[in-house]
Order: sequence, then structure tokens, then C-alpha cells
Amino acid sequence: MTTARDEMLGRIRAANAAAGHPAPPDVPRDYHRKGEHPPGHPALIELFRDRLVDYKATVIDAPADGVAAAVATALVAFPGRVVAAPELPAEWRADGPDWAPDDGSLSPAELDTSAAVVTACAAACATTGTIALDGSPDQGRRAITLVPDVHVCVVRAEQVVQTVPELLAALDPRRPITFVSGPSATSDIELERVEGVHGPRTLIVVLAG
Repeated sequence: MTTARDEMLGRIRAANAAAGHPAPPDVPRDYHRKGEHPPGHPALIELFRDRLVDYKATVIDAPADGVAAAVATALVAFPGRVVAAPELPAEWRADGPDWAPDDGSLSPAELDTSAAVVTACAAACATTGTIALDGSPDQGRRAITLVPDVHVCVVRAEQVVQTVPELLAALDPRRPITFVSGPSATSDIELERVEGVHGPRTLIVVLAG
């Protein structure tokens, strides 16, 4: 079945050919596409942690069976309603917070008044300190990770790869992907850093396992 994207690109190629434009050159792919460490290697975890801290994110280490306790620690300073991704693992939900599993009905105003959101992630890159979200049920729709002021994201050690090409290879390009590198911030105006402009002001990463 031809998609709208395929049809659009086909029309562009046909128009270029009709105008006598040459075919685009082949793109060289000889760049560094794979790191020397496998996903989850201790060296990658340490590099990832260092990048996150450099970006002013908070990192909490947790054993694989201690995610709920780490999430509880992350939420201590943020009392109130905590939005959870629709299929956030039940064993990750700490006792105490006022959990609100997102079913798509929370309005932007309700999300804005929530204390925090807790999600998983799709993959992460150690070299750039980047977390990728793809809207899967354990991460939820994009709004819940952009509107609340605090994002607690659980990253499993085996999800951390070394390079950007490895990160992209781990993702489905058909999904709505969001890349997160630290709390939302900008220095557009007179190089003054302002946090929380385009997303959460506070990013807390629970490194599990």
C-alpha cells in the first residue's frame, strides 16, 4: 500500500527528473556506527551518568528490583498528583504518591498542575547523554512528558548504548520519537540559561540494574 509519504516523495523525484536535475549522490556511511562496548556495559553507564549530571539532571541508581524505592525517593520533594504512563510496570509504582495513570483524558491544564510524571524510555545513548521516548505504553503520549514540570524517567541498564547510530537503530522511525538530553533549557536570549521553557524543568533519571 502506498502511503502519503511515498506518494509525496515520488512526486518530488518525478519533478526533479522532468526538470533535468541529476540524481542525488550516494551518502557515505563510513562514519563511526558502533561503539566498542555492548549495551549496558559499566563504562557506558558511568559515561551516561556523567553526561546526565553535566546536563543538570538528577541520577538515582537502583537495583533491578529496587525501582519503586528509587521512584519514591525521587518523588519525596514533589507531593501531589503523579501522572504515570498508561502501562508503567506496577512494581515501579511506589506506595504513597497519588498516582494518576494516564488514559488520555487529562487536559493540558491538569497535566500542568500535576506534581510529576513517571515513565520508562525506549533507549538511551551514553555518548550524548540522550534519552529517547517513542510513545510506547510504558512511556505514554508526548504531552505527559512535556507539560508536567518534573519528569522521572526509568532507564534500564541494558537500554544504554554507546553511539547515536546505535540509538537510532534501536528505535522505530514510524513512532513519535522525543529526544531528551537533560531538563528543558534554552539560552536564546542574551545567553542566559532558562530552564523549563519547552518541557520539564526537572529531570530525574532512575538508572535501574
